[in-house]
Amino acid sequence: MFKKILIANRGEIACRIMRTARRCGVRTVAVHSDADARARHVREADEAVCIGPAPAAESYLRGDAIIKVAREHGAEAVHPGYGFLAENADFAEACAAAGLVFIGPPAGAIRAMGSKSAAKELMEKAGVPVVPGARGRGLSGAELAERAGAIGFPVLIKPALGGGGKGMRRVDDAGDFAAALAASKREAQASFGDDEVLLEKFVERARHIEVQVFADAHGNAVHLFDRDCTLQRRHQKIIEEAPAPGLSPDLREKMARAAIAAARAVGYVNAGTVEFVANGDGFYFIEMNTRLQVEHAVTEMITGLDLVEWQLRVAAGEALPLGQGDIKSAGHAIEGRIYAEAPERGFLPSTGRLRRFRPPAGDETVRLDSGVQEGDDIGPHYDPMIAKLIVRGADRTEALQRFRSALSQFEVRGVSTNIAFLLATASNNAFAEAKVDTEWLDREGGCVIPGDAPASPEAAAVAALHALRERPGRPWLARRTNGSPWGLARAWRLNGPAREQLLFHDGAGDTVVGVEHADGKVRLTLTEGELTATGGAGLRGGGEVTLDGRVIQATVYAEDNVLTVILPGETARLTLADPVGLATAQEQGGGAVTAPMPGKVVQVSGEVGAKVKRGAPLMVVEAMKMEHTITAPADGAVAAFHYQAGDFVEEGAVLLDFDPDGES
Repeated sequence: MFKKILIANRGEIACRIMRTARRCGVRTVAVHSDADARARHVREADEAVCIGPAPAAESYLRGDAIIKVAREHGAEAVHPGYGFLAENADFAEACAAAGLVFIGPPAGAIRAMGSKSAAKELMEKAGVPVVPGARGRGLSGAELAERAGAIGFPVLIKPALGGGGKGMRRVDDAGDFAAALAASKREAQASFGDDEVLLEKFVERARHIEVQVFADAHGNAVHLFDRDCTLQRRHQKIIEEAPAPGLSPDLREKMARAAIAAARAVGYVNAGTVEFVANGDGFYFIEMNTRLQVEHAVTEMITGLDLVEWQLRVAAGEALPLGQGDIKSAGHAIEGRIYAEAPERGFLPSTGRLRRFRPPAGDETVRLDSGVQEGDDIGPHYDPMIAKLIVRGADRTEALQRFRSALSQFEVRGVSTNIAFLLATASNNAFAEAKVDTEWLDREGGCVIPGDAPASPEAAAVAALHALRERPGRPWLARRTNGSPWGLARAWRLNGPAREQLLFHDGAGDTVVGVEHADGKVRLTLTEGELTATGGAGLRGGGEVTLDGRVIQATVYAEDNVLTVILPGETARLTLADPVGLATAQEQGGGAVTAPMPGKVVQVSGEVGAKVKRGAPLMVVEAMKMEHTITAPADGAVAAFHYQAGDFVEEGAVLLDFDPDGES
């Protein structure tokens, strides 16, 4: 085993690797950018060294600087984590040339599988079924468009290098191909340093299944069962689980054999993941990730194994700790990725300081992998994932229950998160019954992502009940208060029923709920009429509410005064207004279009004075490795651009002046 390793990564995965290293008696060296000088992975490492400014290209992607630090600080090996340089064959070779062990596969295997187009050719030769498609190296945009037409729409444009869904674009019509290709190439260049793309026939209503494989330098290769990563948004995985539900034993065995064949075909060593799309009883190879996966934790939960320890041991020259027959699977595990983002605002990244970061209590069934702590700053420079919540149950039903319960207990303040979105998704019947496909969220996400629709009367009633229940002080329905009316945390009145109003803002405007307390019940007055409500205790974890005698299941997730109400078939987001501070600032008027997030302007479209239609792209802003297109708010013309490509902007900055009348 090594005595000291350098971790060429940051955040959650760096902290995860350090945890195993400490247990194995291995010292760690962290590297960090200027922006991460006070980051958690820096604090937890035995040694830490700054390698450059905030942009990843000037710090975490500087292989030469990382190798220099490793040698100067006596590290014997480098663990790349995932992302950044994890699948960079040149970096793996540079480590070896410098006398350092690269904790991952050989450079040849990375290179063979790092190009998705080359990997498909190799898999065809190995007898692994692949998705029909075309390589893009050396082809012009017009030639690629012609190939896409020959394949048949819908097609998927994918960067040939890298992973994580970045740069992938689904194209349903030939008229949209050129714009999608340009965006895919631009994002591929920014993320992976190469704009080569490939085309694949898009397999509709498909599931995304992957198999964890492991191999050593002694000729041994095993699989550690499968995972389901079907729940995705724009090709970004959201919730993963193991084992994949609903697979027939025959299909499961065929995919495992194909994954082992793929690993052997490239002389693979260390941890890797072979990814497939499946539809019915058929499956196709899509790529092999030559690194540890974000979702490796669900495999660890069902096998009881530490995959990072296996990585260290195999990299140190040891044989695999177990043979295939000795690896067992028990129970079911589910993982949700916690992002600093706002689902109700199109999943825009969110930045700020974590004023409160209180995950659910962990035990052998609930685990949190995180790279942040309370008080940390979440900046715009890197991926918005701040944590992973992983749970295990005896079966999928129990795992889902624990997952929902743990999410409901997770408290984050200071930045927007997707926790309520994860909770709504995990509470949806389609997901609970494993009846989703890779396009389900993009197609039907309205049932779990609050939009502009007004909250239903039932959602408003549940929000009111929760707001009343969660008041500080004594229970709002208490009948006895030791003779003092002041002990009641409700709108008590002398010689009359307790009446008050709660004002909520929802996606369509204001909702006023009149409340009257009497005889242990609450009468709620809404625009649609009156109803009597009872129950509502413990809605954070899910419970029952009775509205006019009708029992409904409801869950409420609260972030400060913002309540996300999850009902069967509806997810509503309501903000409880402060009656003392209702005089809030009005939104900026005029024709100013502001930045929805801090980031870098990567493209400016159109010209000042040129007329455009509502929805036309005007600018592209990049933050946290994601692009957001600023579009025309109406038919009109741009009066002035205030930023150009390459400029950094703060959230709320006026990007451009827009004249809805079309006169500049």
